[in-house]
This record gives sequence, C-alpha cells and structure tokens, in this order.
Amino acid sequence: MTTHPAPAAPLARTVRGTGPGLLLAHGAGGSAHDNWGPLLDDLAAHRTVVAPDYPGSGDSPDEPGTPHSLDELADRLVAAADEAGLAGFDLAGYSLGAAVAVRIATRHPGRVRSLLLLAGVAGGSQRLRLLADQTIALTEHPALWADQSLATAFGRTWVDALPAERFAAWRAALAATPVPAGFRWQFELAGRADVRAELAGVGVPTLVVSTTEDGLVAPEQHRALARGIPGARLAELASGHLPMVERLPELRDLVVGFLTDTAAEPAAA
Repeated sequence: MTTHPAPAAPLARTVRGTGPGLLLAHGAGGSAHDNWGPLLDDLAAHRTVVAPDYPGSGDSPDEPGTPHSLDELADRLVAAADEAGLAGFDLAGYSLGAAVAVRIATRHPGRVRSLLLLAGVAGGSQRLRLLADQTIALTEHPALWADQSLATAFGRTWVDALPAERFAAWRAALAATPVPAGFRWQFELAGRADVRAELAGVGVPTLVVSTTEDGLVAPEQHRALARGIPGARLAELASGHLPMVERLPELRDLVVGFLTDTAAEPAAA
C-alpha cells in the first residue's frame, strides 16, 4: 500500500486591503509583521495584501522534523494566495523571501504579474553561509547576537549616527528579543539557497532594491539578481539589511511607485 505524506498545514497570514493581489515573502528569522509591517498600511491602500508567516515564525507554528525547501515555501505561499482568493498577484520578497519569490515566479509563472526583490539572496556566497552559521550559533549568546546584528544587519551610517543612549537601547532590545522557533532552519536555508540558474526564466517586470550598506546579504547578491533577470531594474538605498527601519520613507516610495507603475501589466503568460 502506497502512503502519501499528509498535506502541509495552511500558513498563518495577514490579509489586508482591497484591489489586485500582492503576495509578500518575508526574510529568515523574521515574520510578515516584522519585515513588512511598516509598509502594510501603504500597500493595503493599493492592493489586497497576503503576507504569510513561514513555519516557526509569527503566528505559524513550528514543524519540528519537517525538511523545508524553497520549493516547499514557494508552493505554500501560493496556496496562501489561493486561500485568499488571489488568481494572479504582484510578488515581493525580502532577503530569503527574495529567493522564495524567484522560485514562485519560475515554478508558478502564470500567477505572477510583477516581482520586487528587496535586499535579496541570489546564492553561491560562501560568506553568507558562514554568516548564517555564525548567526545561528550566536543565538545561544543573546548579547553577542545583538552586537553581531548591529554590526552586520544594520548599516554603518545609521549605527554610527545613533546617540549613545539610543545605541545602548538598541543593544538591550535586540538582546532581549526572543528568537523564533523557525530561526535555525530559515537561516540554514538562507545560507544554502541558490536561484541564480533560474533568473533568466523570470519573465515579468522586476525591480531589485539593493541595500548598499548591507553587511549580511552583500550588495553583490542583489546585483546578481538584477543582472540575471531579463529587463530587471536596479534601485539602490543607502541602508543596511533593514531598510524598513533605516530608510522607511524612501523604501515606501520605491515599493509603492513600482506597484503603481506596473498596475496595468497583465499576468505573466
């Protein structure tokens, strides 16, 4: 008798707004609210936003023992779009979520109208694999993890401009932030994900936003996405890996402007 694995549970998700669909993919160790929350009001003013949480992030329970992959995340995010009634959608991915978004665009090409990749992982970086492993290890030492985050995830200009009391407050807040249950597998996946070979197959309008002071996912990763996707546009933000913290107004203008510019584009064939 042939047995089949049980279907994956639906992912928890935020659904906001009205209009054409917009599917959001968050980064490793974050959640839909953590990464996209500062933009949700603006995005929901233009789109029906569906923002799922990966297993072990946000409101999605952890799934111990389940091997996770880009294919699996891509299919589960599209399933979340299905459950919200989205036939076609614009698609935005941040960090690891950019690699997930590329995989959705190539695995489900008829569903995606446009693609926005923010501070994204392209793959093939030994440095990123080392940083991912180091970050996982440092979660056992919250104060060291906080310091590494300030040194790599935030831009040098932003960090150096913090007054001493705010710098100390950020260190304390980061050290006290709970690590989500899915942190390990998400960072492991971010370190090994590689979508470079499929970039040429992306056939929709694409904006790549490069965070030029990014010490976690280096700007060369972002540029590799832009070089590999036919016709992709590259925009730069003088920010670390968290532009929603450092450069929110400029990020909002880029994202909303791109969605407005591509609003009339048909779904990919």
